[in-house]
Amino acid sequence: MDSTECRNRAEQVLMHTYARYPVVLERGEGVYLYDTEGKKYLDFSAGIGVFALGYHNAEYNDALKAQIDKLLHTSNLYYNEPALFAAEAFTKASGMDRVFFTNSGTEAVEGAIKLARKYYYKRHGAADSEIIAMEHSFHGRSMGALSVTGKKSYREAFEPLIGGVRFADFNDLSDVASKITEKTAAIILETVQGEGGVYPATKEFLSGVAALCKEKDILLILDEVQCGMGRTGTLFAYEQYGVLPDILVSAKALGCGVPVGAFAAREEVAAAFEPGDHGTTYGGNPFVTAAVGKVFELFEAQNVLGNVKENGAYLYEKLEQLAKECDAVVEHRGIGFMQGLEFSYPVGDIIKKALSNGLILISAGPNTLRFLPPLIMQKEQIDEMAELLKKCISEFSQKTVDR
Repeated sequence: MDSTECRNRAEQVLMHTYARYPVVLERGEGVYLYDTEGKKYLDFSAGIGVFALGYHNAEYNDALKAQIDKLLHTSNLYYNEPALFAAEAFTKASGMDRVFFTNSGTEAVEGAIKLARKYYYKRHGAADSEIIAMEHSFHGRSMGALSVTGKKSYREAFEPLIGGVRFADFNDLSDVASKITEKTAAIILETVQGEGGVYPATKEFLSGVAALCKEKDILLILDEVQCGMGRTGTLFAYEQYGVLPDILVSAKALGCGVPVGAFAAREEVAAAFEPGDHGTTYGGNPFVTAAVGKVFELFEAQNVLGNVKENGAYLYEKLEQLAKECDAVVEHRGIGFMQGLEFSYPVGDIIKKALSNGLILISAGPNTLRFLPPLIMQKEQIDEMAELLKKCISEFSQKTVDR
């Protein structure tokens, strides 16, 4: 089937919830993707932060093939070894005590919200809890996750959502403090906002929020679906802030391609859940947790974090240089392999131009290019990206002038 036929047929049967690019991707190798026409693309999106180990990692693939031949699914009515090994690896790495595996980051956020509310209910005997979330945040598109997503345009068509949510300004500690009431059960935020424009929390802000939570017996929920699992140079971004959440949310690179997420908590908080309070049919099955266990193993064996620290700094230098050379760049933000370039105009046409030149980029809001490469990206490929991007910006700027 040629790419045109594939696209046309897909448009007839898939719901129109995505503005897809006219490319049919077929296979991947390392940090490159190939379409059905054989064209090669340098990937700086990693499936929106998912493919940390790159494409066609032999050890990862072999682990999944081996599990397929053993057992895919049993339900959570029984134990299985891959889930045990994955849970031990996750809790050891995160500093949490107990973990619940889900099918996605959105589901993990849903679970975190439920756990926070159940914890409040057990302590106060009332179902009137409130949650503070951040403006410009993104936590998912299901009803609960959408309720704490700080973008009104995402929420308004689906209201009424769950109640008791107050929004505060990100990186504004006094505004967060002003939103706290005696009913506040939890504060939820991304350690680094992704969809909102790639904004890292300041150390003063995050440590201040953590202190407020401790002082007022409020749970701190950190959503590290995108910024966790090594993307900022430490396994979890909060490690760089000297704080520990009460509830942690993870997904994306946790499984490096299989649909898996997780929320984890300290023992005291996790104990609020009792049998029947939460559940999932597919979550934590042997197949996806075999992937999770292998991801943790390969992160250590292949020194993935070391690569992010070294080459994330190199990416920062290259983008900083590009920002200085391009008058249209308003700001450069980010850390590790999670960075953004904000422009004075929408970046959609730059992304399209990049795609036509064999470079895959994504946005974070209308004016910001977001860089989420596989965590195995090397300097020579960062150089390749920088040259392609400069060419695309130049071509776009000239086209704008010609108009």
